[in-house]
Amino acid sequence: MKRDYYEILGITKSASAEEIKKSYRKVAMQYHPDRNPGDKPAEEKFKEAAEAYEVLSNSEKRAQYDRYGHAAVNNGRGGFNGGGMNMDDIFSQFGDVFGDDIFGSFFGGRRGGGGNSRSHGIRGSNLRIKIKLTYEEIAKGVNKNIKVKKHVPCGTCHGSGARDKSSIQTCGTCGGSGQVRRVSNTFLGQMQTVTTCPTCNGEGTTITAKCTVCKGEGRVFGEEVVNIDIPAGVQEGMQLSVSGKGNAGERGGSAGDLIILIEEEAHPELQRDGLNVAFDLYISFTDAVFGLQVEVPTIDGKAKIRIPAGTQSGKIFRLKGKGFPSVNSYEKGDQLIHVNVWTPQQVSVEEKVILENLSDSPNFQPKPDKNEKSFFDKVKEMFS
Repeated sequence: MKRDYYEILGITKSASAEEIKKSYRKVAMQYHPDRNPGDKPAEEKFKEAAEAYEVLSNSEKRAQYDRYGHAAVNNGRGGFNGGGMNMDDIFSQFGDVFGDDIFGSFFGGRRGGGGNSRSHGIRGSNLRIKIKLTYEEIAKGVNKNIKVKKHVPCGTCHGSGARDKSSIQTCGTCGGSGQVRRVSNTFLGQMQTVTTCPTCNGEGTTITAKCTVCKGEGRVFGEEVVNIDIPAGVQEGMQLSVSGKGNAGERGGSAGDLIILIEEEAHPELQRDGLNVAFDLYISFTDAVFGLQVEVPTIDGKAKIRIPAGTQSGKIFRLKGKGFPSVNSYEKGDQLIHVNVWTPQQVSVEEKVILENLSDSPNFQPKPDKNEKSFFDKVKEMFS
């Protein structure tokens, strides 16, 4: 089971952005591979901390995580996957956390297992799309293939942005490292700091002749079919994130994320209330008197229920477990069936005579049962 992100970084849920960043630096330094060579558990904790920071440092992802937990941002259906990233990926994505400070002096500016800190282009931007789901899809979860219009890697230069291989040269300023090291004298002695190379912007290479198709960007506008696995129980307004499926980066930079906003398609007969589903059942006066068996719609097909004789208008029946599942637990809602006794708005002469004769009968005089719940009790029960 995944550990809580706040617990991983040793912070509270009210922590500020600066406190999150500071705590991440502390944990990352403790478990950095250079300090723990060959220590696999330390490496996993280093990646675990990166995963926690990636979510908590993003206000939108943090809000979703606070509301839905791991299921909203990292349930095998998109989101960040810290355990699947190598050290270069982590340092490339979070270079602002480790660069330009004393952290670089501890490890000689090393970022990742290969010692090469190049950012490999500019990261692509995130994309947002809306997906409308039916009640049935929300109840069971659904896998969808969505065609997304976005920037994709250039097929001519394969994302490099250069006309050909000979048009890519090692940066003369940083020698291909993507970094410029500076040594300064402090009261603690000489300290080495590492900054991004201003010539190549950390890429380590420069382009002498640009690709004629993408004009040196390494990407063009196109479309991609993205497979999205949506968990059961999502709600209107919830956001899911698919890592690396946003706009392609420039010159081989990592792609942004695809942010999916969930919308609910209105059901012709049912209404959603949190995890519960509500249905208005209309029956005739005679059916209310004699009772009947009736078929009602649910989000999982049809269900038969028995309406007892003498059922009053406003009675609520509950079908246990026929509502929506929770996206973040094993909880499941119910279906609430609200009975409405239909009163005829027009009657014939013969019907009027019959009803007038019945109106004097003692059985037709209102005699509410003392045990009968009030309207407010029914409302409270409906939402309990």
